[in-house]
Amino acid sequence: MDKDEMSLSQESTFLIKVYFRQNNTWQGRIEWLEGGQSISFRSLLEMLTLMREASETSAFPGETNFRQWTDKEDVS
Repeated sequence: MDKDEMSLSQESTFLIKVYFRQNNTWQGRIEWLEGGQSISFRSLLEMLTLMREASETSAFPGETNFRQWTDKEDVS
């Protein structure tokens, strides 16, 4: 198994419970199943940030490549 295949086999699974929808966003609790951690979030943005942090600290840290505004690649 090469490095790319290993990266694809590492997944982050989350259990998301939305308790409230207030101020045009979600509030609830997110559980990172592989990491064995659970935390409350106060907005959708905070939940996504927690998910990103979990994926960056997974088995292969630094290998998650998120798109940035400076990327020139066009999506067709």
